[in-house]
Amino acid sequence: MTTTTLTLGNDLTVNRLAFGAMRLTGKGVWGPPADRDECLRVLRRAVELGVNFIDTANSYGPYISEELIREALHPYDGVVIATKAGLLRTGPDQWPVLGYPAYLRQECEMSLRRLGVDTIDLFQLHRIDDKFPAEDQVGELLKLQQEGKIRHIGLSEISVEQLEAAQKVAPIVSVQNMYNLTTRGAEPLVDACEAHGIAFIPWFPLAAGPLAAADGPLQRIAAEHGSTASQLALAWLLKRSPIMLPIPGTSKVAHLEENVAAGDIELSDDEFETLSKAGAAQS
Repeated sequence: MTTTTLTLGNDLTVNRLAFGAMRLTGKGVWGPPADRDECLRVLRRAVELGVNFIDTANSYGPYISEELIREALHPYDGVVIATKAGLLRTGPDQWPVLGYPAYLRQECEMSLRRLGVDTIDLFQLHRIDDKFPAEDQVGELLKLQQEGKIRHIGLSEISVEQLEAAQKVAPIVSVQNMYNLTTRGAEPLVDACEAHGIAFIPWFPLAAGPLAAADGPLQRIAAEHGSTASQLALAWLLKRSPIMLPIPGTSKVAHLEENVAAGDIELSDDEFETLSKAGAAQS
């Protein structure tokens, strides 16, 4: 794996092409996966390929993703496991937000137990709940950090203003927002994260939409690299910023291997600009 690394906080250095574990679950991110053994193979193969950052959440399943990660990889041996709390699960594809501080604490304690660790490397607030003061939600994570139960704190689906407010409460080492070649609303946030040395974790990183059409720029450039459109979308993210940490997910080993191979693609500046302009036109 030839992609460069980035460091979360000042002590967790990871390869910049990571793995998102949401798809290791059933339909609607609910219940067990259709092929449990294949999902375990995916996790183990990811680590074999050099992936050492795995992103999950208590709400994936719920609980199932974390349980599979423990079964496949515990005691982790240098692999950073990042998880999240702040959403309830009331059924398939249902994600009510709950940021009540006592609930966040409970879910941290339960994730510690499920993952089999004393400290969670990166604990992320899955959403800021507007029913409670944001500083209370981030403040509870700070307390957990001070107690040694969390090493680092991250946020998800926030604005630049919310990031700046959270930084006044606690050190923030990562931000996770939806971002890809054609979904670029988080552009100012990427720039803010780069300015502060904060990792940006784009979720839904492979979306390409019309750019992936047979006669589109994505396919043309992909053909020149002998790659797929999805691999090129990942290569674009990696070139976009040194703080970018894509987390493509899958429940199939073959797809995982294809995604990880994207780390070997080197886009030229001209190719990057061509894709950037085409993607912005679609966003």
